[in-house]
Amino acid sequence: MRAVLGIAAWTGLAITLLASAAPTHAQTYPDKPIKIIVPAAAGGPTDVPARLAQQILPSKLGQPIVIENRPGAGGAIGARAVAASSPDGYTLMAGNTSVLAVIPAVSASAGYDPGRDFAPVAKVSESFQILVVLPSFPARSLKEFIDYANANPGKLNYAHTGPGGLPHLTGELFKAKTGVDLVGVAYKSGGESVTGVLSGAVQATFESITILLPLIREGKLRALGITSSKRSPLAPDLPTIAEQGVPDYEVLTFNGIVAPKATPAAVVDKLNVQINEGLKTPEMQDTITKLGAVSGSGTGADFGAFITKEFHKWQGVAKAANIKID
Repeated sequence: MRAVLGIAAWTGLAITLLASAAPTHAQTYPDKPIKIIVPAAAGGPTDVPARLAQQILPSKLGQPIVIENRPGAGGAIGARAVAASSPDGYTLMAGNTSVLAVIPAVSASAGYDPGRDFAPVAKVSESFQILVVLPSFPARSLKEFIDYANANPGKLNYAHTGPGGLPHLTGELFKAKTGVDLVGVAYKSGGESVTGVLSGAVQATFESITILLPLIREGKLRALGITSSKRSPLAPDLPTIAEQGVPDYEVLTFNGIVAPKATPAAVVDKLNVQINEGLKTPEMQDTITKLGAVSGSGTGADFGAFITKEFHKWQGVAKAANIKID
């Protein structure tokens, strides 16, 4: 009986210690540098949330932020590395739409699941795409573009950045919502897709507002609609595709920070609060605006629900269009 009581006492002590471990860790966290893995080469848009976090967090947490670029497999290599890292808050990932929603939606061999393998920390920013054509194109509005496409089925091409990428799925969603017959043409990058339109090799493309706005303002391209659900403050005169008769059409690009799944909630919350506070400063708001984006907000749970919604959305589009990249 005494032995049984001893075991029970030790069990109770162990439970108490485990229950108190997470808060203690959160109180002392961080006590060493934090690494943010970027699953892409340096200098690209995927770097954005990492570089912003690198500016925000050191002064708030008292530790430096080290950025490590791990490109490959469209971002899957870096994502797998973070998913397998110790869930202690010292290894994070700067993820975007492709890594956190599109790749696992179109590839059965991605090697990670955004809902199963990551603890969402904070959405840093979001932006949108614009559908553009040459100024000489016969259609001057989205309705005219759709009418022209319907009158010329299979004769219009749109440029995208490769099978299964977000611009490809953006076009497929547009086709599904409108019933038009457009042919996708793959290019190596968003810049090359835009060049394809400028040269007349293809008739249209859906690309980043950052790339396209200067060309639209210079009159080199005509904007037919933005993929946001409501008009963007970056281009308030540009109507959305949805408001022009394509209900529920929305495509956005997002960036954010995630951690390995079992990272203590208190640590995730601490990072979330500090990132959100840092994003509110005028300097950060100005930086994000210059990137053609708007800042994110909300809790880690909000970000998680958002990622799940985006993942299932693109999974459905890929399935309907029979897009697989394995």
